[in-house]
Parts: sequence; structure tokens; C-alpha cells
Amino acid sequence: MRFAVESWSPDYGAPTTDQTLVESPAEVDAWVEAAPEQWSPRRPSSGAGPLDSILFVDGVRRVEAHVWITTDDGQVHQGLCASFASGGVLCNGAAVVVGPQVRRGLFSSTPHAEPIVTSHARFDLHSDVRSESSDLTLLVQDAMARLEVDVARLSHDEASLVVVDGPLRQGHNTGQPSSDIALVGYIKTHTTSYGPPVVRETVTRLGPGERTPIMALGGRHPKFSWYLRLPCDVAHGWSGVVRLETLARHPATEVVSFADRLALTLGRYASAPQKDPRAPQNLYPIGGLERELRRRLGDAGLVYRSLRVASAVEKINAGGHSRSLDLGSRRPP
Repeated sequence: MRFAVESWSPDYGAPTTDQTLVESPAEVDAWVEAAPEQWSPRRPSSGAGPLDSILFVDGVRRVEAHVWITTDDGQVHQGLCASFASGGVLCNGAAVVVGPQVRRGLFSSTPHAEPIVTSHARFDLHSDVRSESSDLTLLVQDAMARLEVDVARLSHDEASLVVVDGPLRQGHNTGQPSSDIALVGYIKTHTTSYGPPVVRETVTRLGPGERTPIMALGGRHPKFSWYLRLPCDVAHGWSGVVRLETLARHPATEVVSFADRLALTLGRYASAPQKDPRAPQNLYPIGGLERELRRRLGDAGLVYRSLRVASAVEKINAGGHSRSLDLGSRRPP
């Protein structure tokens, strides 16, 4: 029996499960750069050069407490108090954190809740009556993603390229310069299959630093996309593979040239297993930014204790009969 051990720490799951990739519903044109018989790994052209000034954008989130909200009509609703943050790292010979922003929210399915104010933080209301209790974490994820979009829009003038950790989302198509290919989505984990089987077959044959031909993805906001294998020890077919995407507002020939330059650029920032548990896909600037943003979220124990104090005060003020807040007996893991 032959087997390979995934380089990612098991605490983060696996970056891909090749046999269970779900086919994308988007219309995919895989023959933009190469005909079916010409699909093969591509090395950057000899005339390509790396990009000099890059802004990496990412976000982090943390659930501070599960709460139970009792409204004036006696109904009880579940909620989450969560903190989330986003920022960027500008790499242009040095690495500087830019535009860090921290937000805190009360996420609930009831519109009758109110913001929670504690001695250390304010949790603004994020309500969606369509969300069940199990979907509240998705509300947190969506709020963090919107904050990432804002950071990318506000900070893009500081770099020639913005790399967003994750797929491009609604809002990324506004506020970016039209004269340059300035925005790239960087996808580390793979749950979706794009294009015909030759795409996945080519991915497994990529060498370090090689990419697939580009594809066109249809939809409301058309994109170009391709796969790249970062420098790593290739233990299995998907080792060190990331998917990249950019908005389809430039000719395919320009995107091909850009993809070559990006292959040379991102390899410089690939992490090593002894430095990062998600190596090589979790690039050094992104890993460093995540640590800085988590620091800015503050001490989790202090935030939780301030929520419990606010909960006790609310019960006293409500007389135990009207709107109140209960955090239970223990902070969740």
C-alpha cells in the first residue's frame, strides 16, 4: 500500500478531498488558453518577472459566547456574540500591516434583539430572520467577508496587486482601478470541481511553480481562474495546490501574462511546514496577518467576563420578566 501524509496540520482539516469535489454550477470554458489536446502544466514564460508591491488581505473571527435572548413577548431565541477583524499586509521590500479593523456583533435570528454594550466592547446587532441557530456562524462569516471587501477597496491604491484570501465576492468588482489587473482571489481549500476531467488530471501533474492553463468562469461577475502548485515536496497530486481567480475585465492574453508573473511572485511567500501548520498554502504574510488580527481581538476571557456582567445587569434591570440575556454557565470552546 502506498500512502502520503498531508502537510497540513489535522487541526485544519485537509485542503482538498479529490474524490468528493462538487461540480461547479457555473458555466466553465476551459479552452481559453489551450485546446483540449494542449492542456498540460505551464511554467512561467522566460520574459515574465515577479510583481513588486502586493497587498495581502485576510480576516479572522472568534465566537465569544452563545447567548439566549428572551424578548418582551416571552419568546426565547439563540444568538452568538462574536468578534471579527480584517486587515492587509503590504509587501514591497518590507511587510507592513495596513488598514486593520475590528468589529463585534450579536448575531441572532430575531429582529427584536438589541445591541449589547459591555464595559469593554459593544456588540452591534446582526439579525436575519431566515437563519436557524445552526446558520448563525454563517452570518459571522458573511460579516467578516464584507469587512474584508471594505479593506480591499480602501487599501488597493497602496499596491499594484491585491491578493484576497478566499474567493472574490460581491463588492470586489467595485472600487478597483480598471487599467490594471489588480485583484486576485486566493483559494487554499478545494471543495468544488471546475471544468472537464482534464483540468483535475492536469492539476495532479503540476510541478512546483507550474500552473494550469486559464479557464473562464461564467456568472453574474465573470472571472478567469487557474490552478498553481506552490514550491513544496509533492507528496500527492494536490500537494501545495491553490486556485487563483481574477475578474474577467481584461483580454485573456493579458491574464495569461499576469498568471505567469503571479506564479513567480507567490512562490516567494510560500510557507514551510516547520513554520506554519498549513504550509505551503498559508503564505507567510497571511499567517502573520492572522496572528496580528487575533491579537487585536483582545483577551477572550476578559471579553467573556464582561458579557456575563452585562447579562447579570440586564436581568436585574428587566426584573426577570421582560427582555433579558442569558449566557449560560460556561464559555464555549
